[in-house]
Amino acid sequence: MNVTFSSSEIDLELDGLAGWRNINADAILKNFEFKDFTQAFAFMSEVAKIAENKNHHPDWANSYNKVTIELSSHDAGGVTRRDIDMAHAIEALREKLFS
Repeated sequence: MNVTFSSSEIDLELDGLAGWRNINADAILKNFEFKDFTQAFAFMSEVAKIAENKNHHPDWANSYNKVTIELSSHDAGGVTRRDIDMAHAIEALREKLFS
């Protein structure tokens, strides 16, 4: 069962996840910026593979070199461990691809 975090718990969980922010305890969100559209699209393609593997799919948007990712466990009605774990996986991917 997915237990939702309180707003203060989310803030604690996001410590160390640079750029991720708590959206009213309903979701966590981060804006990413890349060199160009190709990099942004490559990143989204790799995140899609992680999402499929984890069966946990983000809400996201792309505009040229910018990608916004929002994570929420809709079935639980807020942010759960799955969202925090997904954010960590996304950050690890970003580091691997672009550092």
